[in-house]
Amino acid sequence: MTRILEILPAGSWLEADASGIFAADYEGRHRRRMMLTLASGEKIRLELEHARLLRGGDGLRLEDGRTILVRALPEELMEVTAHGTLQLLQLAWHLGNRHLPAAIGEHAILVRRDHVIADMIGGLG
Repeated sequence: MTRILEILPAGSWLEADASGIFAADYEGRHRRRMMLTLASGEKIRLELEHARLLRGGDGLRLEDGRTILVRALPEELMEVTAHGTLQLLQLAWHLGNRHLPAAIGEHAILVRRDHVIADMIGGLG
């Protein structure tokens, strides 16, 4: 099985040169060690020292010289809003305390849809 030698950050290589695509959601792109299945069905091996998020547009340089494009699949999000800035900050703290990836804006926070988190937020007011 072909091994990944290097992760090329998005923008540092030409996507047109990609010889394959690996597409996954956030969970599938945040790994340290696993077998990845390309769109073609081919399997390649990821072995990193530490877990890392593969971002959309990154390239995976393989030991055979090919480069694979990483695609981030669309994910369902929920918008967390609050009655004021203080409450939004409190909600941000609770979400951060659970180590959830989030996009924090001036009036709302976007997180991946999760019924447990939605119930927690509802319970906080």
